[in-house]
Amino acid sequence: MSFDKDAQDWLEAELADTLDEEWEIELEDSILSREIKKIYQKEHPDMLERQVYFRELLRLQAELIKLHDWVEQTGQKVVVLFEGRDSAGKGGVIKRITQRLNPRVVRVVALPAPSNREKSQWYFQRYVPHLPAAGEMVLFDRSWYNRSGVERVMGFADEDQVEQFFQDVPDFERMLVRSGIKVIKYWFSITDEEQQMRFLMRIHDPMKQWKLSPMDLQSRIRWEDYTKAKEDTFARTNIPEAPWYIVEGNDKKRARLNCINHLLSQFDYHEMPHEEVHLPERVYNKTYERAVLPPELYVPNKY
Repeated sequence: MSFDKDAQDWLEAELADTLDEEWEIELEDSILSREIKKIYQKEHPDMLERQVYFRELLRLQAELIKLHDWVEQTGQKVVVLFEGRDSAGKGGVIKRITQRLNPRVVRVVALPAPSNREKSQWYFQRYVPHLPAAGEMVLFDRSWYNRSGVERVMGFADEDQVEQFFQDVPDFERMLVRSGIKVIKYWFSITDEEQQMRFLMRIHDPMKQWKLSPMDLQSRIRWEDYTKAKEDTFARTNIPEAPWYIVEGNDKKRARLNCINHLLSQFDYHEMPHEEVHLPERVYNKTYERAVLPPELYVPNKY
């Protein structure tokens, strides 16, 4: 991944112009009571400096744009699965990956609980329509591995269904790979103590309470069951065609940077040529008169 002088100049300008935008996103980590913030900082004394984090994030996002263009123009098909513990940081990484990319090329799939009709289908059926066509990358925010994870632990799938899944999923993923789809699987891991801290932060932060679902609370009670389910999943689905990669998520910012850097390393991409863009001259029509619109159509200028 080369980074030439023009890109470096762009990075400096982008860093100066969009730092406020990045800080706005980072507010989700900042709106905490003073006491919780003190506890969190005490538990994370070696956190990355904000300036270092933003600089690396922008550099990696510049590379993601190159990857995005390469995928689109060369007709690549890519699936990236994000699995792991609740509150381990999957959503934060996905947000940073897609932040500057075209959602028509790189899209996120986060399916709700299956309907009664979907429950009667072949298990993989509801995921298949979301697979990429040529020139697309699809990020699954949780995936078919719900079956060996939450569905198994919470009793939504019986052991026969789980066993059938374990027998089917390696062949299913090999079929995807043979069809030309690159499959990358990430598992986000955090410690018991870190998950407890993040859940407490959500409980006490009114802007994050929506993230705390009944399933999240159950994941605290069933920590060991989820651990066993993860170990079985790794043992039976870590195939050469689609291996698992573990992202250590205790440090959110490092996890984001490490995951994006690793994702980029999975492709032999290069910067694609672009036609030079010229802004056309505005066409003026002397007979045209702009209509005066009624003031009630305008949003009030409150700010």
